[in-house]
Amino acid sequence: MPQRPSTTRKAPSTSRSAPWKRWVIGGLGVAAVGLLVWAVSRDVTANPQSGFTPPDGVETFVVESYDHIAGPVDYPQDPPVGGPHDSNALACAAYDTPVRSENAVHSLEHGAVWITYQPELDTSAVEDLKRYARQSEILVSPYPGLDSPVVLSTWGTQLRLQSVDDEVIRQFIGSFKNQTAPENAAAC
Repeated sequence: MPQRPSTTRKAPSTSRSAPWKRWVIGGLGVAAVGLLVWAVSRDVTANPQSGFTPPDGVETFVVESYDHIAGPVDYPQDPPVGGPHDSNALACAAYDTPVRSENAVHSLEHGAVWITYQPELDTSAVEDLKRYARQSEILVSPYPGLDSPVVLSTWGTQLRLQSVDDEVIRQFIGSFKNQTAPENAAAC
């Protein structure tokens, strides 16, 4: 007797995922790759475990107030390293003209490094300093009346340099950016 074809049907294959699952898995993969690229491309100086040693000559100061005020402040350090300041932070960038200290100090409160230089500093040295402003949380500006050609400041710390020394500047940034301020890593 001839055999009849089976009337039972096979269950659908479970090896194929539903289309939405492929989208979710693919999206998570893209997000993971994006997160990895972001983490690798971040500025190493933002990492408190970066292993930088502070350069020699750094001065530290106790800063007792970080109140917002509406007028000029007579700071004990020149340039200032913290204290009462304007309620508006200065955008981190390179400036060709002097900036208002009360606004720069607000940026220091957020963890920024402020690189100031004598206005008569050699043009090539100034251009070298301005390159640092491409990093996040870095301000660069001329500062009339400086007693040193270059001064690096963060909240409560300062270093005076007799010339642009890239290695020392990198050490200072790596050691102090987003490390000593009351509102580390806030918007600059």
